[in-house]
Amino acid sequence: MTSLFRRLWIEQKGQDIAEYAVMLALILVLVVGTIRLVGSNANNVFSSVASSVQ
Repeated sequence: MTSLFRRLWIEQKGQDIAEYAVMLALILVLVVGTIRLVGSNANNVFSSVASSVQ
């Protein structure tokens, strides 16, 4: 297992894979954060509308 990590660290293809993995992780963090923010704001809006309808 360590030889695999060592080979990936040295080879260019391994560095490309690592860069893509980091970019994917950052994109996922941004997407999840946005969904949580929009979700909580949408919940507040729907609650406000529901209470004003009643």
